[in-house]
Amino acid sequence: MARIGLLRAAATIATTTVLVTGGATHASADQTSPTPDTAAVRTALQRTMEWGAPGAFAVIKDHDDPRLDQSLTVGKADLGGTAMNTDLRFRIGSNSKMFASVLVLRLVEQGRLDLDKPLREYLPAGTLPQSWRITGRQVLQHRAGVYDHTNDLLEQAGEETTSAFEKRIRNNVYEPRDLVAMSVKHGLQYTPGTNYAYSNTDTVLMALAVEHLTGRPYAELLREQIFEPLKLAQTSFVVPEKTIAGPHITGYLTNDDRSKPLLDSTEQTASWVWSAGAIISTAADLDRFMSTLLAGSAGGLVSDTSLRQMTSALPTGTAKIGYGLGVREVTLSCGKVFGHGGIVQGFQTQTYATANGKRTVVAFANASNNSSVTQGLMNVLEPAFCGKKPTPAPRSSLTPGSTGNLIPAVEDPRI
Repeated sequence: MARIGLLRAAATIATTTVLVTGGATHASADQTSPTPDTAAVRTALQRTMEWGAPGAFAVIKDHDDPRLDQSLTVGKADLGGTAMNTDLRFRIGSNSKMFASVLVLRLVEQGRLDLDKPLREYLPAGTLPQSWRITGRQVLQHRAGVYDHTNDLLEQAGEETTSAFEKRIRNNVYEPRDLVAMSVKHGLQYTPGTNYAYSNTDTVLMALAVEHLTGRPYAELLREQIFEPLKLAQTSFVVPEKTIAGPHITGYLTNDDRSKPLLDSTEQTASWVWSAGAIISTAADLDRFMSTLLAGSAGGLVSDTSLRQMTSALPTGTAKIGYGLGVREVTLSCGKVFGHGGIVQGFQTQTYATANGKRTVVAFANASNNSSVTQGLMNVLEPAFCGKKPTPAPRSSLTPGSTGNLIPAVEDPRI
């Protein structure tokens, strides 16, 4: 992320960094999955570490052919010397948006929420101005014109790793409606439905609607409707608790002054992003969530109809990147993959799967506020999903400022 390795960076810069210049082809569901190019994946992870992350990993799960499963690690889980371990817990950042969308679509299936009606009808009175007729669909697609409240909390480029994080992020506890109020005071940024602009406030609004319609706390709904049914025993939403319970990876915020050491940013309330990026999980739990989600009705999380809506992506203005209802679409040389990215101070996670959910890839690095780390991590996706390229470019030609045959992504460099 440009301003800070936050959630929006994952959802944005990270997801916009991994694309292949060649034309994409849609692989049919019954085609054999390519064998992952583990050498290229490991090279991408090593570069991620060379460019500033203490460690990184990639977990590839092929549910059709477990022989293709791979778990690759480089570097350290903390600067104390603990080896990187794919079983450890970490903050998943904007991957959390997919979980929020599941709860929303389940209410749609029950007839309790209409995505094409004004969202304010499903929110507590006064949450949004009467004149705002933005719909839930526009909000989930980041096409509603809602100002991102995180802009106000971060304030200025160049201070996020020091004063902004310590002053406004690490220890502060924000109420979700206060986050929305920060956004509303700026007014709508464009005519709803006419543009795409990623906004963390969008997901906060949808989670507030979920709470209002059900009369239940958001954390309880996540646990009862997603975490427990899927047996995601290592996944939690503990806002405003600052610590990550159990064995976990330490996250490091790259200092704007690169001559200064990395800042341990593991402990933070995460209330400033709430539903937009505060979930804690593991690679195994993310794999289970993605494979279940993309199974549609057979998986039991959402119906086939809901899944089609979630994965029906509109253009974002960045080549090969689309966005549906809380789900991002990335076009690789072997077809489209669906998922999300998440960057929250100190942690970067990219979670994607094939359209049928049969192959998932979770790539992770424990540093943020460093676009080179983001690029290196995103370079994992192409070889992990598509295997070896017919004519690979010389790897020695790739530097932190270049992406070889990958399209560099600069959409929104924050959460």
